Amino acid sequence: MAVQGDLKNLNPLLNSNTTDVFVDRLMFEPLLTADPKGNPLPMLAERVPTTENHGISADGLTITYRLRRGVKWTDGVPVTSRDVKWSWQAIMNPDNNVVSRHGYDDVARIDTPNPGTVVVRLKRRFAPFVDTFFAESDQPYMVAPAHVLMRYPNVNQISFNDDPSVSDGPFKFVRWARGDHITLERNDGFFLGRPGLDRIDVRIIPDEDTSVNLLRAHSIDYMFQASIENYEALRGVPDVRIVWVNVNGYYYVQLNLARPDLRDPRVRLAIAYAIDKHELARTLTYGMQTVATADIPDWMWAFNPNVRSYPHDPAEARSILRDDGWTPGSDGIMKKGNRELQLVMVTNNSSATRRKEATEIQAMLREAGIGTEIKYYPGDVLYAPAGMGGILQLGKFDMDVSGWYAGIDPDDSTQFTCENFPPSGYNYSRYCSTAMQAAQAIALTRYDRASRIGAYYRIQELLIRDNPAIFTAWLRQMEPISVDFKGFEPNPVVESWNAWQWSI
Repeated sequence: MAVQGDLKNLNPLLNSNTTDVFVDRLMFEPLLTADPKGNPLPMLAERVPTTENHGISADGLTITYRLRRGVKWTDGVPVTSRDVKWSWQAIMNPDNNVVSRHGYDDVARIDTPNPGTVVVRLKRRFAPFVDTFFAESDQPYMVAPAHVLMRYPNVNQISFNDDPSVSDGPFKFVRWARGDHITLERNDGFFLGRPGLDRIDVRIIPDEDTSVNLLRAHSIDYMFQASIENYEALRGVPDVRIVWVNVNGYYYVQLNLARPDLRDPRVRLAIAYAIDKHELARTLTYGMQTVATADIPDWMWAFNPNVRSYPHDPAEARSILRDDGWTPGSDGIMKKGNRELQLVMVTNNSSATRRKEATEIQAMLREAGIGTEIKYYPGDVLYAPAGMGGILQLGKFDMDVSGWYAGIDPDDSTQFTCENFPPSGYNYSRYCSTAMQAAQAIALTRYDRASRIGAYYRIQELLIRDNPAIFTAWLRQMEPISVDFKGFEPNPVVESWNAWQWSI
């Protein structure tokens, strides 16, 4: 199988993008996973905690997990409650370069009365907790082996990150030739049964045209998260099928509100009018994606059908900027005094779709009098943790053309709340709003569906009002795969959740 970029490391507690999660999940497991429709399923846990089965206490402050019996690490040591507790402690360790502590920082303590029981005590009610804590969230961590890692003061620069010799998933690590491939072999002791594949070779192929040709030639069996730019080239290829996955995700343009010009809501509004979402969907997605309004897609229960996008109107964008004190220069770019409205737009160079999208957005903004410089970065640099020089985490951009995979819960607080500014979360826009904080408080503390729906309706209204990001299309992920590859049934978060069931 082919992935677009190399990984920073193979530690399941330090993953920072969907490629990391995909590969790590072949070797490590969470407490809970989800089926292809996003319904929670037990993994290391015996069952999904609910109020009905008393896994969630009546006050919503205690969650109890019963672990499966007989699960072992590949060195024969049992997987126990100690591993869960230590993994949480490692995520909370300020010396570790984790990307997000969202939800994990709501834990007051974890009790382990016996090796098979994990009792989580929360500081406050947190409605998305069960779908967040070692589950299919927007930051899906897996449980790590405490007996191997707990001796280190931090896990940032340890040999395990390059050679995770102890794991509990369906496949075991064999070799990582950086920039070329990662080889894994079957774990015959996997607790859900003998995996159907003997070996997986994850090949790092930055050029998607190369991957398309390799898939056509049967030299690879699967092209991980192919850009939709390749749809025309792939849809008629014999022996290749395209799996479409509805995910809680989207294409968007993030605006860095820490930058002086983008701190101005009028500039952000002008950008919203300048971007033609329908044209982007037509030229970039072959009509296979739906134009987005706000972040939550129309197939989820929290979607607000009353929210509308701004129409494409570059003349209105220019008018907004003039009213805000900007005047057109000789080259048409808006100016205030001697300062031009020039923005730095970043994206990852491995995605053909995002490269094309960035140039189209650049032209749209130019028509509205907004200049941009595009900078391309490898995905492992753009999305890396702050301690590893991540461009988004460090805020070294004005605009980011990107995509987002969220979890099976509509929780979007990691991106839009004040406490989730990097390096403590994914709020790359550095957006902080009193109204948003109030709506998120309801969404995160009320366990009943009706209250949460009302809160998420309000959240989507605020995103359209304040424009910390421009959501262009909801994501149906295209996954091209050989017709001989059986058992491939991605859930909305990760393709490799059921890798033990794969065969060819």
